[in-house]
Amino acid sequence: MKIEDYFSIPKEIYVIDTETTGLDGGPRDLVVDVGICSADIGRGVVRDVYSSVVGYDVTEWEEHRTKAWIFENTDLTLDDVAAARPLFKVKEDVTGLLKGRTVTSYNTAFDMDKFLFREPWHLSGMFNVCTDIMKAATDVCKLPSEYYGVSYRFPKLDHAYKTIVAGDPAGIGDKQDHRALSDARMASHVMIGMYKSGKYRP
Repeated sequence: MKIEDYFSIPKEIYVIDTETTGLDGGPRDLVVDVGICSADIGRGVVRDVYSSVVGYDVTEWEEHRTKAWIFENTDLTLDDVAAARPLFKVKEDVTGLLKGRTVTSYNTAFDMDKFLFREPWHLSGMFNVCTDIMKAATDVCKLPSEYYGVSYRFPKLDHAYKTIVAGDPAGIGDKQDHRALSDARMASHVMIGMYKSGKYRP
């Protein structure tokens, strides 16, 4: 690595994760859980920065949302969402934390393009997006793809974490809980693991 490249690499990267009511993106689907970590990739230090369930009036929701995967497979409940801080407050928090920062996620096409850059978040241009952790992990995990012309398929976060990260620095234990903060923490350690081995460039 050239010395000028070293100094151009951001030392602190914010890693965000969202849990949502579906895969279609906003505004049909909604973000219901947000987690953000700060990762110092040079020192290998991950710090929890923000975590919040996003509040909505769930009495207006159709079954598409009330029966979403997140409510059927994690400890997040509709009651949690109904009692949480409202969307506009969480949006203010997230905007304040990330404005002008270097930000990524484990699947930026999902978290950002489908949700945070769409209605009602509209965060496009608020921060600098760097290399997608999932895309970088694809060439490290090397999971064969069943699709013609595609060498490898995107690894799920838990697979990338177990493959790339030594030990369990995110404190996940035996099973990923699919909550936003813990997933952001896992993704941060995956990014750091790849950076240390020369497989990740922001």
